[in-house]
Amino acid sequence: MLRGVGAADRLCEVCVSLLGIEAAAISLVYEGANVGTLGASGTLGRVYDELQFTLGEGPCLDSVASRAVVLVADLADPNETRWPMYGPAMLAHQIRGVSAMPVVVAGEYLGALDLFRTEPGVVAGEELAGALIAAELAQLSRAEVAQATGMLIAQLDVGPTEALVRLRAHAYSTGASATEVARDIIDRRLRLEAH
Repeated sequence: MLRGVGAADRLCEVCVSLLGIEAAAISLVYEGANVGTLGASGTLGRVYDELQFTLGEGPCLDSVASRAVVLVADLADPNETRWPMYGPAMLAHQIRGVSAMPVVVAGEYLGALDLFRTEPGVVAGEELAGALIAAELAQLSRAEVAQATGMLIAQLDVGPTEALVRLRAHAYSTGASATEVARDIIDRRLRLEAH
């Protein structure tokens, strides 16, 4: 299972793929200052995100400060003046639309997920929610399979590879998904026997 930067990078890549945007990044914020990029969909996502750190302004900082989603449909709009340095810098990179939503862990606002578009417009709330739910469900599914695999290691006295193979084999033989079998093992509705 991916953790830390690898998981953050993967989440950003999934956002790009599912939302049809050019780049995504996850910023970390501490005491109101952008302290760095945790994950990005690629080099450009990291560059766009780190400009906020360099310039001291941008959607991530506003999202965390306001504890709300920040949506800017067009940085080229003459009425859009909230970021006098960041806006023109992003336009120089051909980025027109930006969105940021706070990342909250255990009730603490730790940063924001930033989305970047070359076309004017914002990611619709429904699209964003759907993509994040899909990514979260995929992460939960992997976590459940990992937890069930750990339980099988202890129950069957086998190694991790053998435990995972048995879980998947049971799923295949019963027509269930690996996640469904994992949930049954975790909830103790299913107990695989040692062979």
